[in-house]
Amino acid sequence: MTLSVRNLTLERGGTPVIEGLSTTLEAGTITAIVGPNGAGKSSLLLGLAGLLDPAAGTVLLDHGSLRDLGPRARAKALGYLPQSAEIAWDVAVEALVALGRLPHRDRGREEIEAAIAALSLEDLRHRPASRLSGGERARVLLARVLAGTPRWILADEPLAALDLAHQLALVAHLKGCAATGQGVVIVLHDLALAMNHADRVLVLNEGRLIADGSPEEALNRDVISRGWGVASQWIGDPGARAVVVGEAG
Repeated sequence: MTLSVRNLTLERGGTPVIEGLSTTLEAGTITAIVGPNGAGKSSLLLGLAGLLDPAAGTVLLDHGSLRDLGPRARAKALGYLPQSAEIAWDVAVEALVALGRLPHRDRGREEIEAAIAALSLEDLRHRPASRLSGGERARVLLARVLAGTPRWILADEPLAALDLAHQLALVAHLKGCAATGQGVVIVLHDLALAMNHADRVLVLNEGRLIADGSPEEALNRDVISRGWGVASQWIGDPGARAVVVGEAG
């Protein structure tokens, strides 16, 4: 399974935010999208999810245009998690997670329970959404995506509101999703998370793709200097690396 963009240009308010971007993402892997503020990361994820129509180019799911998929088929194929952890309905956690099954038109009890367990929400299942912290809301909304068992998980900063323990647990679960053949695409600000846990990294700057490859290739000193304008050095062992940055020389 693949998710591709061909010469993709996306606009917001008539201003291009992604320009002429082409790449093909493979299922069974975790792809991290990184870049400085305003690089176009969230816009690209919206385009991949079919929620921002291209000004030019196309988005392809398994070589067929995403535009040709009906809303229900698209919702079953692509699970999108926005950056905001806002919840529109004040319902119990379990009921909110169950909304992820709507595209399938079934109760999906097994999938709902698996999503609740994956995000450690068992003790919160009967609590109203209004009584949740920001981090708890973020976990519930991601559980709703997971309950839908989409072919592709598209998540915008899914780790940002989580503490360290929940970050590690979620990363482990997303790796498990990839291992079973789902495609996982996540927007990250933390370069160390991308280096240590992604299979592939796309680096954006001013709406253009400036690096695309393994974490070691895409997050080398030269790329970080071009993208963020800082000098950098990676320290630590593979899988547990940290980046030290300073002013560019």
